[in-house]
Amino acid sequence: MTGKGGVGKSAVAAALARVAADRGKRVLVCEMDDKGSLATYLGREQLGFEPVTVAPKLAAMAMNTEDSLREYIRLYLRVPIIGSLAPLARIFDFVANAAPAVKEILAIGKLCYEVRENNYDLVIADSEASGHFVAQVSAPDALAALVRIGIVADQTKWMSNLLHDHSVSSVLAVVTPEEMPVVETIELRERLAKATPVNFAGVVINRMPAVVGVAVSGASSAAATDASVPDETRAVVEWLTTRRTAAEGHARALADAFELGNVETLSEAPAKGGDASAGNRAPTAIVAHLVGEINRVLSEHA
Repeated sequence: MTGKGGVGKSAVAAALARVAADRGKRVLVCEMDDKGSLATYLGREQLGFEPVTVAPKLAAMAMNTEDSLREYIRLYLRVPIIGSLAPLARIFDFVANAAPAVKEILAIGKLCYEVRENNYDLVIADSEASGHFVAQVSAPDALAALVRIGIVADQTKWMSNLLHDHSVSSVLAVVTPEEMPVVETIELRERLAKATPVNFAGVVINRMPAVVGVAVSGASSAAATDASVPDETRAVVEWLTTRRTAAEGHARALADAFELGNVETLSEAPAKGGDASAGNRAPTAIVAHLVGEINRVLSEHA
């Protein structure tokens, strides 16, 4: 999963993981960005490299390339790791600077390994923002172009095969109904198609503004023309109507660009006291709302 920074990607990833686990799937959700907020949305203070159970059938972890390197050496090179990796890490940094895809390989390779070993039914990667995502997911292809024989070539080949298999791996973009996130998501699909045959499964529009009749308690769109309605209420209704209309326009633009008859939308989470600011909504409450929204969408397509 990817998307422009600030669109709620981590919240949607956490909610999707909970929905899948509730339906009996063994799920691993992994935070790939060290600046991410997945732990908060899962109700944890922090996550580490070792997966921890956060709910029945749901495990969570945070990617760490040094720990991933340790695990890679133990699994594939059969070398026991004792103490610090400092000398090896310096060599790794040198190689990584010469071939930048190495760091991405360690990150994406860990998740590919979990899939290949069938340790989970579903692995959700809460990936980096879309600006850095293409380099991350296309890393096996990039390294394979540089190294064509030996153990590295063998490793990148099975990773690429897994990522390229549309029945196994897909990219899901999260977007809000605003101009810049929509434009960046359209550009993301184009850049991804040029870089790798990884399947772009689709988009989810997050934080879709509610219709006016729902957003304003005791008022409806008719309030905009009702003389008995206070000016303040009329102004709020007009603003909400304009906001909803603009959001619907961005959703249509996205659907047209992807040649879709429809795109799925997840409504904004309600806030305490009517304050729509994200700061007035608890992360776990946002996830609970999104779980309900995702279940609604799934039931509509059942």
